[in-house]
Amino acid sequence: MRMAHCVVPEAEEILDQRIPVLDKGFVRLVDYMGGDARIVQSARVSYGEGTKTVREDGALIDYLMRNRHTSPFEQVELTFHMKLPVFVARQWIRHRTASVNEISARYSVLKDECYLPAPADVAPQSTDNKQGRSADPFPPETAESMIAEMENMQNEAFVSYHHLLDGNLARELARINLPLSVYTEWYWKIDLHNLFHFLALRCDLHAQKEIRAYASVILDICRRVAPLATDSFMRHELGGTTFSSAEMDALRNVLAGKEPGLSGRELSRFEEKIRSGRQL
Repeated sequence: MRMAHCVVPEAEEILDQRIPVLDKGFVRLVDYMGGDARIVQSARVSYGEGTKTVREDGALIDYLMRNRHTSPFEQVELTFHMKLPVFVARQWIRHRTASVNEISARYSVLKDECYLPAPADVAPQSTDNKQGRSADPFPPETAESMIAEMENMQNEAFVSYHHLLDGNLARELARINLPLSVYTEWYWKIDLHNLFHFLALRCDLHAQKEIRAYASVILDICRRVAPLATDSFMRHELGGTTFSSAEMDALRNVLAGKEPGLSGRELSRFEEKIRSGRQL
């Protein structure tokens, strides 16, 4: 069976469009290979001709997603051009299933562009999350004062950076004192299966808000490229959850009209999963 080249009109509409993220960043869909049709064509190599209608194609994709038959999703690839703060990029690069080509400050002089949070995003350390901020921001006047201090530090860092460059210090050394808030750019290519794994982690409320902002934009782009697959992903992954063997026993107990049989933190986690699933 010959696989036809896949063109997705909804994806074509946004090719090369810069979608703003944060104060100075963006995401741009540079290219894509395949879409829902490619997933279905790939699956039918294994499962035969099967179904043909959009509804039946959606059912096949849903079956693949639900049963974790991931290889057909790997046939779809997306390439992005992004501008993002370095501290976001360093979290992002933990996902080692993509091809990345980043601007190099050893060769290029970086622009004087740093991320500054909005006042509503400036909050104290969370009391119950060692790596996150509180849901309650500082009062506006306190937040503005902190933002001003951050901006002053950024400006001082770039004054020093350019002073060192003017003194003919090598770019690879002049860059080393620049802050994590400085913006970088890269091209990022990834297949749809691994992109969904990235989104499952980075759309979650436990992820830092700044990287969630990028993940939200990329999720919308996925809807353009592969709407049936993205819809299935949102139902089974983003909107769902998984249970341990002990939690499965607790579910059986509850369905049988018994007590869950869990206590302490295990019971709290189980109840939270029942109430809200994945926290988005």
